[in-house]
Amino acid sequence: MARRPQELLHLLTRAERLAVRRVQSVLDEFDCSVEAWRVLDLLSDGQGHNMTALAEHAFLPAPSLTKLIDQLVDQNLVFRRVDPADRRRVLAHLTPRGMQRWQLLIREVRADWADLGDLLTSEETERLGDLLERMADAFEGRGPAGVRRVTTGRGERAVGRAR
Repeated sequence: MARRPQELLHLLTRAERLAVRRVQSVLDEFDCSVEAWRVLDLLSDGQGHNMTALAEHAFLPAPSLTKLIDQLVDQNLVFRRVDPADRRRVLAHLTPRGMQRWQLLIREVRADWADLGDLLTSEETERLGDLLERMADAFEGRGPAGVRRVTTGRGERAVGRAR
């Protein structure tokens, strides 16, 4: 029998909160938040990213991201540069110290999660990732290839009775 949506939502929320709590316990040793770790993770590709991309990746509103980026700049982990393709935008990049910090953090988080190795096989982990990605894409109104679908408007209706 298929699980009800509220059961799936409860399980997803519980798993996410426990996973974040576990990662945060590792990051606490380095005085780093999960949000800062997410920012460092995205910037670790060396490409430089704008504030919108960082906010989405870190699941933070723009003002909170700005404050976090300011802190990371003060710690000499991140620097800002004007985007050469669009001088109105700013791109954030990791400093060499930021890259070293990210490498240390990811090594520690991976080591901690390795303890969970008996929980899921690598195939199950891959399958879970695929299922969660498909679910997220569906909630964003995207099809299997990540292409945005035309919606019926059901998900776009205002909540509540106000008009």
